[in-house]
Amino acid sequence: MALVTLHGEQVETVGALPEEGMKAPGFSLTATDLSMKELRHYAGKVKVLNIFPSLDTSVCAASVRRFNKEAGSLHSTVVLCISADLPFAHSRFCEIEGLKDVVSLSCFRSPEFGRNYGVTLTTGPLAGLLTRAVVILDGSDLVVYTELVPEIGQEPDYEAAIEVLRAMV
Repeated sequence: MALVTLHGEQVETVGALPEEGMKAPGFSLTATDLSMKELRHYAGKVKVLNIFPSLDTSVCAASVRRFNKEAGSLHSTVVLCISADLPFAHSRFCEIEGLKDVVSLSCFRSPEFGRNYGVTLTTGPLAGLLTRAVVILDGSDLVVYTELVPEIGQEPDYEAAIEVLRAMV
């Protein structure tokens, strides 16, 4: 279990983020076309897992926009934006925003994702949704960077994540 805050109130997650240097847990998540995408589908690419509660919040939306702008165009890098939002919401958001350099994925059919990555909130008003985190995987699916954002309403440390990405590509 990890502790984060939501508007200053402590909430718990189901576990902890994967540790740097370990092989990332596999996953199967729902894409906007309702197909299932697995970690293996992105083999050989650097992967940014931008994990968040919901696109319906300004901070979550901002993280998708920022990673689309900053990381989506980096060579051999794919940005996976992961939440419990339905695939239709992901698709609508990216279409309205004109975002083409991120891949939207939903865990609505795959609760094991949140457990395996330690990001499902277990207490507080957002219990059942994912907390805000960034996990970067290399082309071999080794975890090279993690950030569990301490306050759900705060944006991730984009500069630190982008610095790691630039050193890898």
